[in-house]
Amino acid sequence: MTNDSIEILLAAGIPIALLVVLATALVRRRRPDLGDEEPVAPVVAPSVDLAPSVDLAPPAEPVEAPEELFPDEAAQAPVLEVPEPVAGRLTRLRSRLARSGSPLGSRLLAVLSRDHLTEDDWDELEETLLLADVGAGPSGDLIEALRTRVRVDGVKDPAAVRALLREQLIALVDPSLDRSINTSPTAADDGSAVPAVVLVVGVNGTGKTTTVGKLARVLVAEGQTVVLGAADTFRAAAADQLQTWGSRVGVQTVRSDRDGADPAAVAFDSVRTGKAQGVDVVLVDTAGRLQNKAGLMDELGKITRVITREAPLSEVLLVLDATTGQNGLNQARVFSEVAGVTGIVLTKLDGTAKGGIVVAVQRELGVPVKLVGLGEGPDDLAPFDAASFVDGLLEG
Repeated sequence: MTNDSIEILLAAGIPIALLVVLATALVRRRRPDLGDEEPVAPVVAPSVDLAPSVDLAPPAEPVEAPEELFPDEAAQAPVLEVPEPVAGRLTRLRSRLARSGSPLGSRLLAVLSRDHLTEDDWDELEETLLLADVGAGPSGDLIEALRTRVRVDGVKDPAAVRALLREQLIALVDPSLDRSINTSPTAADDGSAVPAVVLVVGVNGTGKTTTVGKLARVLVAEGQTVVLGAADTFRAAAADQLQTWGSRVGVQTVRSDRDGADPAAVAFDSVRTGKAQGVDVVLVDTAGRLQNKAGLMDELGKITRVITREAPLSEVLLVLDATTGQNGLNQARVFSEVAGVTGIVLTKLDGTAKGGIVVAVQRELGVPVKLVGLGEGPDDLAPFDAASFVDGLLEG
């Protein structure tokens, strides 16, 4: 493009910017490396106003995304379950025991209602008590008390017989025992609050971890704050299970980040976490230990010692399967020696005909049954009540 051509185009009103573009295109088309194409003559645009001649439409209003694309944070939070009030569970104790099919009460009533009680009848009564796992000592005491009352009072009427048996069974279960669970925080020397620490022990298969989760629900239902400690580090499933129980009611679970970690360290961290957060109760689950494994029992003793460096133990609850009968007494005896058991939790009581284990284990250890498991539901853990227990047996 020559100088004369540029002057002509400028005179025609072509903008300089457009001329530069046309010149550049022309040069590029004449470069040898672009091939032997014939040059194309530039198109000269007429002198026009390059500014737009129509008004642009105003910008459209922004389109809001559907609400479901940006859910509210509150909607994303898990919905916490509200545990059933503890008072309502007590009313189920009697009916659950009655449905368990225990023949203890009905057999005792049948024999005592006979016109003339012979020695064979008294032997039958004692055998019935022994088969129900009441134990030799308690069975002998009950038979002796019944003999005296029947001889002195001459009880014959069925209603009177039932009232007498109920009275003696309640006395055997001992309603005077303190069955409350100590979950009241204490004060440290510096005035700070120290949570109550409840250690839960027992052998495999008794429902121990489930019991800890259900106990957390009991405490939450009573308005207490809780931290769970997953000190069963040998089974990852145990920690997962406990964490699931806690998350349902908004309770934190302290656990190890690896399997096989030191259980005592996890228990210690749980208590420290509870103190830092100012909760009321720390529940510590432990691995299911067989009473004949000395090493594992020593480890349980270590957990107890480590915890007490940070806070005193408020309760040591031993979980027993009610269906194990007299074998449960052997477990209870060893655990009591190692961990200083303060209370018993009997699970699966609704599915056994051997409710007499309540009497036997209390007599053996001198500690009360404090809680009983009555089913598979999350709120099927209830405080033990002697009168309701006996009524359930007599209606079974």
